[in-house]
Amino acid sequence: MSLRPHAALAYIGPFVAYVALLGLEHAAGWPPHVFYPVQFLVVGLILVGISRPFVPLRPSFPLASAGIGALVFLVWIAPDVLFGYRHHWLFDNPLTGSAVSSIAPAARRSMAFALLRATSSTALVPVLEELFWRGWLMRWLIDVDFQKVPIGTYAPRAFWLVVVLFASEHGSYWEVGLAAGIAFNWWIVRTRNLADCILAHAVTNALLSAYVLIGNHWQYWL
Repeated sequence: MSLRPHAALAYIGPFVAYVALLGLEHAAGWPPHVFYPVQFLVVGLILVGISRPFVPLRPSFPLASAGIGALVFLVWIAPDVLFGYRHHWLFDNPLTGSAVSSIAPAARRSMAFALLRATSSTALVPVLEELFWRGWLMRWLIDVDFQKVPIGTYAPRAFWLVVVLFASEHGSYWEVGLAAGIAFNWWIVRTRNLADCILAHAVTNALLSAYVLIGNHWQYWL
């Protein structure tokens, strides 16, 4: 029992730190060249120092997980490529925000910023989000003593509540966030291995980062 508070911190801590730093960035008006190194360092230290024992490194189905990640990426950009409805009121309103990047033009021209942002999106975000959403919350909603619940246990209420909350996290991209949440939740139920979801999520974010930087589609980095 004495290890469980530490386990909860390991699953929740990186996500909370990441969100708190985002809030601090907006409140303090930190420029990107200050904010992103601080965020990367703080969250990275928490992941290495606290969460590392709870992060599995060996996916059971690496090729399939990479394929799931690629499919989620295609689903993410498909609505804008095929239909261009992103500025409909359902996706552009005071509640969801707008699909407009807050990154200043000067930061967009910085190779150091692009590298750090892409690395954070690919290496940090998938780990901290999968720890929180599918490693902790999906299990905690089944039993508050979440370590009693095996990774990937299916319970309809927990499954769909995590899907909805994961979607809401993505603002004006909520509908593709909903689809991604369904895909990643389904994959954790199928594989019962958090490493598979981390890999799938990392592939999605890596492809999206490349799409942003190569195609100048900055609206995906809000």
